[in-house]
Amino acid sequence: MHPLLNIAVKAARAAGQVIVRHADRLDTLTVQDKQPNDFVTEVDRMAEREIIRVIHRAYPGHAILAEESGTQGSHEEFQWVIDPLDGTTNYLHGIPQYAVSIALKQKGRLEHGVVYDPVKEELFAASRGAGATLNNRRIRVTQPRDMTGVLLGTGIPFREDQNLDYYLRTLSVLLPGTAGVRRAGAASLDLAYVAAGRLDGFWEIGLHEWDMAAGVLMIQEAGGLVSDLKGGSDYLATGNVVAAGPKVFKGMLQRLNPVVNRA
Repeated sequence: MHPLLNIAVKAARAAGQVIVRHADRLDTLTVQDKQPNDFVTEVDRMAEREIIRVIHRAYPGHAILAEESGTQGSHEEFQWVIDPLDGTTNYLHGIPQYAVSIALKQKGRLEHGVVYDPVKEELFAASRGAGATLNNRRIRVTQPRDMTGVLLGTGIPFREDQNLDYYLRTLSVLLPGTAGVRRAGAASLDLAYVAAGRLDGFWEIGLHEWDMAAGVLMIQEAGGLVSDLKGGSDYLATGNVVAAGPKVFKGMLQRLNPVVNRA
């Protein structure tokens, strides 16, 4: 394992311990609204501090982009992209679908990524050019021939700054002929599930970079493709993402084309 990925794994597991330790004390947690229906807890912040502590102990000069504390440092080469608890709403409701997501960008390019599910103790990891793994076993995207019978993942907009009507139009063109759509509530895990072949494809609008940085690298290293809804490469900036194995990816973009061109 690459030394940088090893630090990401160590940091993710440390954060996972914080998260699990407080999971049976949900009624005592301090919860704040970042905006309507978008929550942050003291556990998010504790887990983030633990991740940054582990990273900076090994690499004190590296820059950080984290969900709760924002940007720290200005290292010209290395920046860590962190979501300490993706799926906070699930966590607060006792739904065991949440994860720690950590990625490392080198000169602006994603190089390493970890998504850690502390409940199931599943560690998804990837390094550029070295493939993707789940608990140290190689994973690959599925390879359906077309959209027939595929299972898709998604996230339904819930914030005021997201365009629900636009999203519903994407849903209406992607759903027909598939085996259905799952909305589990943690984008990082949804993306990791695509990489592991548990979902055949995924799309969402209005994500943040920390929601998807680790997951999209995993999919690419597992043989999949990732783009924005128009097939472009600025998904980390726009927050709009499509991801799947090659043929499903092509089919999703074809179906989305009339929707995104009309937007």
